[in-house]
Amino acid sequence: MTKAAAADKTRLRDAASVLLVRRAPGGPQVLMGMRGAGAAFMPSKYVFPGGAVDEGDRNVPFAAPLDPASAARLAQHAPEGLASALAAAAVRELWEETGLMLGAPGRWQGSVPSDWQGFAASGMVPAAAALTFVFRAITPPGRPRRFDARFFLADAAAVQGDPEDFSGACDELSHLHWVALAEARRLNLPFITEVVLAEVAALLDRFKGAIRQPESVPFFDNAGPQSTFRRLQ
Repeated sequence: MTKAAAADKTRLRDAASVLLVRRAPGGPQVLMGMRGAGAAFMPSKYVFPGGAVDEGDRNVPFAAPLDPASAARLAQHAPEGLASALAAAAVRELWEETGLMLGAPGRWQGSVPSDWQGFAASGMVPAAAALTFVFRAITPPGRPRRFDARFFLADAAAVQGDPEDFSGACDELSHLHWVALAEARRLNLPFITEVVLAEVAALLDRFKGAIRQPESVPFFDNAGPQSTFRRLQ
């Protein structure tokens, strides 16, 4: 990558977000946090944990790999290895922004990327098996940051440790809390977050609260001047 490309904050970057959900007496809850008022991208908005793929995510070992159906959909029209990197980014961003880990006890094989040092030091190896690919959206042109974002759904039961313990979180998201899925759309949300929540609510309702592979994955494609919507089979 050239220095000019590295400095261009508006270039389209691959990214991953995680909708971590748990069962509760009043219905499913989803974990969300608020971005800072000074953030260049979506300031003061409630979002899911997530962020861009880092170079170190491309060679991360998994204790349990991404399920084949999600991997196949992620790989459509994508460079080789991107599906695995997206799953790794999802696990890493969830850990960095909430302190919650999707992983299993074990030792890493080979060198540990710098962004993963803390994860490995905990004696854990990342696990992607709990992630289900449910949505894709590309940020429209003209925004200060642009992402080709893939959204993953995961059950909080797969988290190692206490899902209420956010003591290991960085300061990128504030007000981390579990919110009823039925009430989450009342928060100050980006438009695409509202759409993803509606899709996930319908998916969970269809499968009576269980996480299953959707029949197809919605894709809001704003890569070019014309916005298009289609579904990934």
